[in-house]
Amino acid sequence: MTIDENLLVLLLALLLDRIAGDPQWLWSRMPHPVVIFGAAISYADQQLNPASLTGSQRRMNGIAAIMALLLLAVAAGFVFNRFFALFGLAGILLETGLVAIFLAQKSLADHVAAVAVALRAEGLAGGRTAVSRIVGRDPETLDEPAVCRAAIESLAENFSDGVVAPALWYAVFGLPGLFAYKMLNTADSMIGHKSEKYIDFGWAAARLDDIANWPAARLSILLIAAGAWIRRGTSAGREAIRVAMRDGALHRSPNSGRPEAAMAGALNVQLAGPRIYGGVIVREPMINDAGRDVATSGDVEDGVSVFYASCMVLAGVTFGLFVFSVV
Repeated sequence: MTIDENLLVLLLALLLDRIAGDPQWLWSRMPHPVVIFGAAISYADQQLNPASLTGSQRRMNGIAAIMALLLLAVAAGFVFNRFFALFGLAGILLETGLVAIFLAQKSLADHVAAVAVALRAEGLAGGRTAVSRIVGRDPETLDEPAVCRAAIESLAENFSDGVVAPALWYAVFGLPGLFAYKMLNTADSMIGHKSEKYIDFGWAAARLDDIANWPAARLSILLIAAGAWIRRGTSAGREAIRVAMRDGALHRSPNSGRPEAAMAGALNVQLAGPRIYGGVIVREPMINDAGRDVATSGDVEDGVSVFYASCMVLAGVTFGLFVFSVV
């Protein structure tokens, strides 16, 4: 496809995902593409990451594994692209549906909004259960403000790597780029953490994922600021940019702190700080330490509102680029 066709498909996919989200009736009957990617990554892990290897051997195997997986993803993207091209307008609609599957607007917002609903309906226990579905930290260690902060952080981080990044990779590189990005992002979530088993084998996947998400994380700052301006006024939009520029690098991730800091500024709340994962305390500075130190379910709902407005801005920018490309 040409760049203008990519932009048209992306615009339609953003609208489709915003309306339909992830249809559970479909994924109860067939595997989600990300599940297929995960199965390929698990196979590589089983075959190439035995405990008998040295750390350097695991690292070399991890590099070979992620390169092979990315080549397979790119090849699959080319095959689907060529296949859809055979069907004209119907092919464009088919590709739209496939791209929408890899976006996470409605599903992400629904999961985050469910945390606020659970807190109000079931109290802290319900909030912990709801937030445990979207974050990896130990839920039993969280009080109500921490549950709310976790939900907001997940919303901001996944806006970048679940919406903006796949949209950007598709807009520039089409289905091969989108498939490669999702393979890499899935690999990072499965093998990219610093456990004894994966610190070497997942090293390449983690580093490449950092590189792949670098542009989207910075673009997310502007989109969140625009969404904050729409929903909460000029001051909120300005604070989103100011806090992101000041505190975005405080996070241990080179990317996650950027959208989180922007959302912290937009909502005037503190985010990040010390957290517990698997019984281990991760000590990090507080993002936006001048903001309110008690996040509430109302802040979670406000975050979802800003998120949707930011998604709307992304769709508007895509539409503008499409019009510019065809004029």
